[in-house]
Amino acid sequence: MDARAKCQGCRSSEPLPFDFTMAFHPIVDVERHEVWGYEALVRGTEGQSAGSILNRVDEANLYKFDQSCRVKAIELAGRLFEPDSDTRLSINFMPNAVYEPSACIRASLEAARRVGFNPHRIMFEFTENERMSDTGHVARIIAEYKRLGFITAIDDFGAGHAGLNLLARFQPDLIKIDMELIRGIGDSAARRAIVAGIMLMARTLDIAIIAEGIETPAELRALRDAGIRLFQGYLFAKPVIEQLPAVAFEQAAQAV
Repeated sequence: MDARAKCQGCRSSEPLPFDFTMAFHPIVDVERHEVWGYEALVRGTEGQSAGSILNRVDEANLYKFDQSCRVKAIELAGRLFEPDSDTRLSINFMPNAVYEPSACIRASLEAARRVGFNPHRIMFEFTENERMSDTGHVARIIAEYKRLGFITAIDDFGAGHAGLNLLARFQPDLIKIDMELIRGIGDSAARRAIVAGIMLMARTLDIAIIAEGIETPAELRALRDAGIRLFQGYLFAKPVIEQLPAVAFEQAAQAV
């Protein structure tokens, strides 16, 4: 599919063949005891899982789906977030669904303008789990998003296909450490050593760290000892569809 066809697919008035919405999951700053941001996670309109929606995405609707997810997340954030706060909105995107960074971001910018949401509060996450055929293209996306003032992040760091090779090509603002590296870290010297190495590398490159998938006070305690302050996981809250969930900040206090 050439770039013109992709562009026409995004702009087409033809609706997606399925409905979806977004759930919101908090990213918590445990030092400040406040919500740093919320990640928008795709869900079915009747609570269906992300997988059930993503299974309906194919080559014909991939580009329109990626654009629609961004717009839906921004529109909901414009309604749910405090307008004068600096709480961030984190949106997952598919690098392989972005054919031209400056063109593909226009719908997101228009949605932000329409609902009065500061685009500098938007963080775009891409996962290294998605096999990337052209890392140079990903580097161009990151550079353009940074130029426009967006926050950028690598999701699931340590779990995917490219890992350190991606980081050598481009440096995002944040890295989200994959939950598989975190699970049981309190009882694993090897996992603690790996996370310490990631922290050292991130400090050298001036990249912030988010630890995701936190489920136990022991995991939180070990990661706090490593110097991490931004966390995401069921220990604090579960995602809620079209609402901002209450956050159990007392979990952080118990783990210090």
